[in-house]
Amino acid sequence: MTMMKDTIYSAPFLQEMLDTTSNLYRLGWDERNGGNISYLLNEYEVLPYLNVDNVKRTVPMNFDASALAGRYFIVTGSGKYFKNVKKNPSENLGLIRIHENGRSYEILWGFEDGGEATSELPTHLMNHMKRLEVDKNHRVIMHCHTTNLIAMSFTHSLKEEELTKTLWEMCTECLVVFPEGLGVIPWIVPGTNAIGEATAKKMEEVRLVLWPHHGIFGAGTTLDETFGLIETAEKAAEVYTMVCAQGGKQQTITDTQLQELADAFDVTPRQGILGL
Repeated sequence: MTMMKDTIYSAPFLQEMLDTTSNLYRLGWDERNGGNISYLLNEYEVLPYLNVDNVKRTVPMNFDASALAGRYFIVTGSGKYFKNVKKNPSENLGLIRIHENGRSYEILWGFEDGGEATSELPTHLMNHMKRLEVDKNHRVIMHCHTTNLIAMSFTHSLKEEELTKTLWEMCTECLVVFPEGLGVIPWIVPGTNAIGEATAKKMEEVRLVLWPHHGIFGAGTTLDETFGLIETAEKAAEVYTMVCAQGGKQQTITDTQLQELADAFDVTPRQGILGL
């Protein structure tokens, strides 16, 4: 068993989590414990590195995740600082399995100081359930405090079509990376089922959901893809911030050009945004 415990540190999914959390902290998007990640793992990915019959603790949830019963996740911990994840993974991360009753989860590795999964776990699970209905390959939910997107939520219209259009205009790649645009929910207290339900409803159609004055939620197939999705939207928000600071737009990518871009890359822009 000691050898197996040591082996998990060579697991690709753990190394990916260490790299991703480090990058999110480096970019200033996850100050303190300001963010969370959950990564759905297949059993065959876990078995070479962990004895899945050795349950450390079982933690109750106030949410029914029966649709994910028996599924494995590696998740960030509640109150854990992203800057500490890489140097001490076993305290700041945990590998969990959703109990067959759907109302609790089993800790198989990690959270060694008595910690638990992120307080946003119900929100993550709701959104995993929704995205799996849309695309069975979607395995990552990522939440972080992207600085310029948060700033835009104070100064820009929060109408999804208008916000999406602005981001598409700021960087040519944006329409290609998120042609479905982004969703926006009202301000809601975090860590509640209400914010999870509102986000999951948006995730029926989009992979990016803005929490105004708080941060962004992203979904994707891999940690790299999901990080890249958020990174692209945040870069566009940063350009928008600079454009405003320089006095505003004097020219932009036109609707016709955006449609030409969509045609060239074989993507379908969200309806109701391009005035063509």
